[in-house]
Order: sequence, then structure tokens, then C-alpha cells
Amino acid sequence: MANPIYEYEKLILEHHLDTFGHVNNAMYLSIYEEARWDFITKNNLGLKEILETKVGPVLLDLNLTFKAELKNRDKIKIVSQARPELRNKYVMLLDQKMIKEDGKIASTLTISVGLMDLNARKLISPTIPWLRALGLEEFIEP
Repeated sequence: MANPIYEYEKLILEHHLDTFGHVNNAMYLSIYEEARWDFITKNNLGLKEILETKVGPVLLDLNLTFKAELKNRDKIKIVSQARPELRNKYVMLLDQKMIKEDGKIASTLTISVGLMDLNARKLISPTIPWLRALGLEEFIEP
């Protein structure tokens, strides 16, 4: 399925909160990462496969926007989707957003992701399994 949307549900808990009683900015990044690990693992590219193949995703840059507070016991859904474009031959783009139970968007995140050869310690072009997992089949060369 080209360009699938992945959803991950989460309940905001007390340990996610800062002294102001809402989710701290750094915690947003942790929750977004949790959602990414969930969908790559469901696509058979989790930690086990990364350790076996010595190839895995690395964040290159990000743009995080806050739109509404997340507070204790808020139920959220994180929606993740790869963009149907590559920045260059090494870099894929992924959009994520946190949606509150009432439908209000709490936060958006756009990241640039590269695929690293963990032995050579350098970026490589996305492999076919990674392109398929992100729904970017149109970039698979015949």
C-alpha cells in the first residue's frame, strides 16, 4: 500500500509532565520516537532486524511545532506518514502529528531520516525493505 498512515495511541501519564503540569518539550520527542519504533517494528524492521542487518534509521533534522497543551491523562493518537518524496538519494521525510481525543492537533513534527550502515558509520540509500515499510514503493528501482 503506497504511503500508508500509521497510528499509535497513548495515554499521557504523570511521568510525562513537567512542573507546569503539561508535557515537557523533550517528552514530545520521546513519544514521537515511541510511535516510530512501533510502526517500524510492525513492519519487521525493529531492533532485532536492525541489529542483525547492521542498518538502521537515524534522525538528521526535525521541525517540532506545539499547537495545544497535553495534560495528565489526555488520550492521544500519533499519526505518522512518510512523504512521497525523497530529499535526496539518502534522505527520507516523515510527518507526524499528535491528535487529542477531541480531534485537536496538539503538535506536529517533520523529520529528515537517513539510513545508516552501522558498520561503515555512514548513510546509505534507502533499502527496498525500508522503502516498503514506509510505503515509498515508488522509489524502488525495477
